[in-house]
Amino acid sequence: MTGKNAIKLFEDNKIRTFWDENEEEWFFSIIDVIEVLTGSKNPRRYWSDLKNKMKSEEGSELYENIVQLKMPAADGKMRLTDVASTKQLLRLIQSIPSPKAEPFKLWLAEVGKERLDEIADPELTIERAIKTYKAKGYSDDWINQRLKSVEIRKELTDEWQRCDVSEGIEYAILNNEITNAWSGMDTKQYKKFKGLKKENLRDNMSNLELILTMLGEASTTEISKNVNPQGLEESKDIAKRGGKVAGEARKNIEKESGRPVITRRNARTPELLDITVKEPVFSPPYFTGRDEMNLKNYVLL
Repeated sequence: MTGKNAIKLFEDNKIRTFWDENEEEWFFSIIDVIEVLTGSKNPRRYWSDLKNKMKSEEGSELYENIVQLKMPAADGKMRLTDVASTKQLLRLIQSIPSPKAEPFKLWLAEVGKERLDEIADPELTIERAIKTYKAKGYSDDWINQRLKSVEIRKELTDEWQRCDVSEGIEYAILNNEITNAWSGMDTKQYKKFKGLKKENLRDNMSNLELILTMLGEASTTEISKNVNPQGLEESKDIAKRGGKVAGEARKNIEKESGRPVITRRNARTPELLDITVKEPVFSPPYFTGRDEMNLKNYVLL
């Protein structure tokens, strides 16, 4: 399947999804849907029992037609998980007693309609993103930077595709190279530094952090076009070089301003993400396991 993963929200609950560009169809993580509908603390066990019940009592062939796709797991890695199309999910919901079943069906219909509308008019995607970010309290300046970062990222992934880099784990490896080269931390450390778990790192960056992320990715794209690497290993060197360009810019900014570029501020207080606040200076790497105790003295904003 060719497409992309996305997180959709149903009543503030995250559901992992995948849009299949060839089939023009949504696929949804069954485990996530079961957790939302049942409130089960062990949705995997619920799904296992449900599969057996459907097969033994109803003779259902639904399970035989279920496919697995790689989706981001809680630990940030891409792992195979059972997914269902909208049609399959509607059939599955009939076997799950839940007061949320009907609202969820309406939500499924809306998700499908939104995607079809966006295919017909891509500007709707941007408009919805702006409304979502504004509702969460982000400033107009921050939103503009965030949308620009999506464009820069798309140019980079297009270049990686041209260089025969595989989507998923290889993208994550190259992204780590860029992030580490400019920030002094890999993505996992960066998120931990900001106190994040499943949240999107870029949605928790300040304006300046976003700008330097874009600089690292744009530099990587331009260097790659010039060098023309092939495959993951050659592209890793390019990613380091591109990230280093942004890393030098970060060091110069910190030297001139006397404060760190990377901040622990996050989307819990989005209005602070584009405000300059004087904070203590840390030299990269900003976070390591041995420094965990020192972080308790860091100014939390």
